[in-house]
Amino acid sequence: MLFWYRRVYGMDIGDHTRISRGVRLDRTNPKGIHIGQYTALTGGVSVLSHDFVMREWKDTRIGSNCFVGFNAIILPGVTVGDNCIVAGNSVVVKDVPSNCVVMGNPARVVEQGIVTGPWGIRLDKGNDNPVAY
Repeated sequence: MLFWYRRVYGMDIGDHTRISRGVRLDRTNPKGIHIGQYTALTGGVSVLSHDFVMREWKDTRIGSNCFVGFNAIILPGVTVGDNCIVAGNSVVVKDVPSNCVVMGNPARVVEQGIVTGPWGIRLDKGNDNPVAY
């Protein structure tokens, strides 16, 4: 599937990124999708890079070592920094700084200064062992 996103649609998707079934990446403006390496997108996630009503095509970016939870929506033009966790069912409407946890609708920062490893796995909550991949 990553081959299809990268080669056919021209999306910028980093190495070792995991995209679950049911993820919806905007194919109207596929070159506007940028996802870092070692990031996980779980089922039902939507990443948009265009706004039909406003006739805007924007770059939407998700950093490296991030986790995006079930059914989260990331709107066009938003940048999610590196080492972030987006909680399930969140709607991300504005940029998210690196090393944060966001949740809600609209998504708000609820924790800062977190440390994540590959695929957004927390390393600062009593488990600092890296994941074997």
